[in-house]
Amino acid sequence: MTQISAARTPAPEQAPHSSKTSTTSLYGGVTSRRVTVRDLAGAKERGEKWAMLTAYDAMTASVFDESGIPVLLVGDSMGNCHLGYETTVPVTLDEVTLLSAAVVRGTKRALVIGDLPFGTYQEGPVQALRSATRLVKEAGVGAVKLEGGERSLPQTELLVAAGIPVMSHLGLTPQSVNTMGYRVQGRGDEDAHRLLRDAKAAQDAGAFAVVLELVPEELAAEVTRSLHIPTVGIGAGSGCDAQVLVWTDMMGLTSGKMPRFVKQYAALRSVMGDAAREFASDVRGGTFPAPEHAFH
Repeated sequence: MTQISAARTPAPEQAPHSSKTSTTSLYGGVTSRRVTVRDLAGAKERGEKWAMLTAYDAMTASVFDESGIPVLLVGDSMGNCHLGYETTVPVTLDEVTLLSAAVVRGTKRALVIGDLPFGTYQEGPVQALRSATRLVKEAGVGAVKLEGGERSLPQTELLVAAGIPVMSHLGLTPQSVNTMGYRVQGRGDEDAHRLLRDAKAAQDAGAFAVVLELVPEELAAEVTRSLHIPTVGIGAGSGCDAQVLVWTDMMGLTSGKMPRFVKQYAALRSVMGDAAREFASDVRGGTFPAPEHAFH
């Protein structure tokens, strides 16, 4: 790929960060309040990388929150790994609202971001504001995520103007799977320049961060250098400011072949399967419940 020549976009003037925001690590530093988009901006300034995981229920979210994960995404990936859909397209706003509220209830510190599912913002800015407002008011999320760069600029601008922080999502956008398929995005000079334009446009519209999914590592690094807002990579190499994984993939709960960019840190599917089989065996053999599990 030809190196993209793009000057770093100057950061707009902002109110100075408090000393607590600008000098304290995201990991363990913010204990009396939730992480905010200002904390993420401070991490970008410091060059501090951070992790984001998906979450879809209160119990799992509480584990990640207690582990210090600063940002949790209630992603439309729930369609594939939680609700049994083949793609993210069928996910509804009702489903995202319900599960986002559960994640918010299960956490005390993490910034919770709710995904705007397919069909809830494509009509235009007014529909996007209505959908995002519901996630903020009913679920209590601290920000929303939507797919698309230039095509979603009016939506992003209106949400930001209304006081709702927006994370943009570029590269492979799963809601567009029926048109683009599952393949690396941004290969070739033309596609690379288009993605860089989309990222800058999202930043100029007020997005506080940009997800880069399935993007060549060199391009993702160039986008990261060109923006003053954080980039969040998933299958985009190590040059991004942050990294996100679907938690069921990361924990080894998802079945089948994993994407190349996934690292599995546990083998929960095997652990849970073994436990379920042992439980069934105890019940069949009459060893569970034992006397210590009974009341008298």
